[in-house]
Amino acid sequence: MENKAFELFAKRNNKVRIRVIPGHFVTQHSHVNYCIDLTRVKSEAVLARAAAKLFAESFSDVAVDTIITLERMKMIGAFLAEEFANSPGINMNQEIAVITPEFTADEKLILRDNLVPYVKHRRVLILAATATTGITAMDAIRGIRYYDGDPVGLATVFSGDFEIPGVPVRRLIGIDDIAAYASYRPGECPLCAKGIKIDALINSYGYSKI
Repeated sequence: MENKAFELFAKRNNKVRIRVIPGHFVTQHSHVNYCIDLTRVKSEAVLARAAAKLFAESFSDVAVDTIITLERMKMIGAFLAEEFANSPGINMNQEIAVITPEFTADEKLILRDNLVPYVKHRRVLILAATATTGITAMDAIRGIRYYDGDPVGLATVFSGDFEIPGVPVRRLIGIDDIAAYASYRPGECPLCAKGIKIDALINSYGYSKI
């Protein structure tokens, strides 16, 4: 399947790139016809810093106290905090925390007691790798509000074209950049109905072929 892969670039900086693999894949919430591989932007400092710079520009008018990172995005989160502090804007010269929460088996966000002060009565930016359905993002928002935090934005490298009332969503690359991208509920997948075998299981760590 890898021989059919291609790259997509963020419109504002072609250093930010993701790898897209067509096929039949299973995620935690759905079946999809493309695997979105963000390994390089999550793992390589040059790409991560470039992504952080774009996010800092997108949220330059939003006050942020804490960045919550999901899906192994902590390196980008650290660069983003640095960009906020060093760039003109409302967050210039501010001390911004970067933390990673845990999730329960039923996908509820939890914070250990030592991390709660970074969210309670704080303005929190959520940083995620992907948000194709928005389900995980909404779980994170509900968790932040449970801990009396104020979710002030969602930043994603790749996401669907959805909106969240009261929470601005900024994406670097969108589903509309991939022709015919589709996501299906597990029981409604036309690829399964046609007997097309699953190529791989995918999650925030990558993909595992079946």
